[in-house]
Amino acid sequence: MDRDIYDLLVIGGGINGTGIARDASGRGLSVMLCEKDDLAQHTSSASTKLVHGGLRYLEYYEFALVRKALQEREVLLRAAPHIISPLRFVMPHDPAGRPAWLIRAGLFLYDHLAKRELLPGAEGIKLSGHPTGLPLKAGFKRGFAYSDGWVQDARLVVLNAQDATERGATVLTRTTCIAARREGNHWHCTLRREDGRVQEVVARGLVNAAGPWVNQFLGLVASNGSSKKVRLVKGSHIVVKKLFDHPYAYIFQNPDKRIIFAIPYEDNFTLIGTTDIEYHDDPATVAIDGSEIDYLCAMSNRYFEQQIGPADVIATFSGVRPLLEDDSADAAGVTRDYSLEMHDSEGAPLLSVFGGKITTYRKLAEQALDMLAPTLGNTAPAWTDGATLPGGDLPNADFAAFLLTLERRYPWLPAGLRKRYASTYGSRINVLLGEATTIRDLGLEIAPGLFEAEARYLVDVEWARSADDILWRRTKLRLHIPAATIPAVEQWVAAYLAVTAN
Repeated sequence: MDRDIYDLLVIGGGINGTGIARDASGRGLSVMLCEKDDLAQHTSSASTKLVHGGLRYLEYYEFALVRKALQEREVLLRAAPHIISPLRFVMPHDPAGRPAWLIRAGLFLYDHLAKRELLPGAEGIKLSGHPTGLPLKAGFKRGFAYSDGWVQDARLVVLNAQDATERGATVLTRTTCIAARREGNHWHCTLRREDGRVQEVVARGLVNAAGPWVNQFLGLVASNGSSKKVRLVKGSHIVVKKLFDHPYAYIFQNPDKRIIFAIPYEDNFTLIGTTDIEYHDDPATVAIDGSEIDYLCAMSNRYFEQQIGPADVIATFSGVRPLLEDDSADAAGVTRDYSLEMHDSEGAPLLSVFGGKITTYRKLAEQALDMLAPTLGNTAPAWTDGATLPGGDLPNADFAAFLLTLERRYPWLPAGLRKRYASTYGSRINVLLGEATTIRDLGLEIAPGLFEAEARYLVDVEWARSADDILWRRTKLRLHIPAATIPAVEQWVAAYLAVTAN
């Protein structure tokens, strides 16, 4: 087969696109994925970082979605225990908000909608005798605790792309599909690289997983478009110095009936979010505005003794959620479920992805391939339920035990660096470290905590092409290093790419 002819071309390098590429490659299909920017550069790196059923969706009677998400929560906790971990949430009860009986009923349903093996169930707590009560204002006496999961969202995307390539896929970042036409049983597509080079690709099937740009891409390739639309909703977060010193997260009920999370973040910080605002501009330029910062600070101040304002915000991030349009009057009430649509029954298949959320991406990808594979003559069974992601093959999915083995294997690594490598790369730490036996073997320390060995790995294996790719999406070192050291990372990446290109 000519290398430029594939069974499947996937457009979009977010969580849905990389999940579909991974599933398809594992079924034996030849796959190419192209992403116009970096992997997870947009929506998939701007989430609240949760693998969860979506407790609040019960209020919208989204029982099927919540059940599906809770089932997937268990699958993902086993698939990548280095980047996905259990997280216990506390909801202080606000007598002016939802009544206690309603919350208890919702949590009971949340615990029993799907089989739960890995996480403890919900319980009522007295905040005065609980570590989560100390940072709160004195008026909050009771609360509820329940379990969900935490995920390094951008890394989840990268690991799906990595798994896809290890199963034979080709992944091209900073590559835009600028034209596609169907000719009988094939799609003829034109791809343009960042440097302007053009590549022609032929594919037997096409997947439109362009996220916020799904309808825009559909207009490019399908004359009859689609009746389905995505509704763009901006979600913004703020990062402040840590407001509490315990491992629990908070879920706060607010007077506007929305909920806000306050989550322990990167050891020294608290992540607060998110907003839900209709968005009508370019998704590539989304950014938080002052009113959102004020809102998130106000909601935090309503519960915590320690008050914060805009001056306390260390970092922010925003993303545009491409939600499946369901005519909800309120942006917060738009469904988080997804829809898959096959366009036209004749000729080469085209499948578009509308909506979705990180927690259900694997199921979405499986269903997409169940629809596509028969049209491509592929009868391989679904396989990702139970399969680990790169670095996730830890014995018994036990991260704590894995960390202890690394302490014995790499005693020369500083404890903080060893833990960061473990929770970032899992079992692939041995690939990153190679034959190193001392810290000097890791090469130049380009910025505090970033050695050449890691930077090379991120460029060679994980498609990093800029300082932001390394310091924000592949890691969160940008929160920990002086801003003055960032240009050194940019210069190192540029020099390394120049050398490896020759």
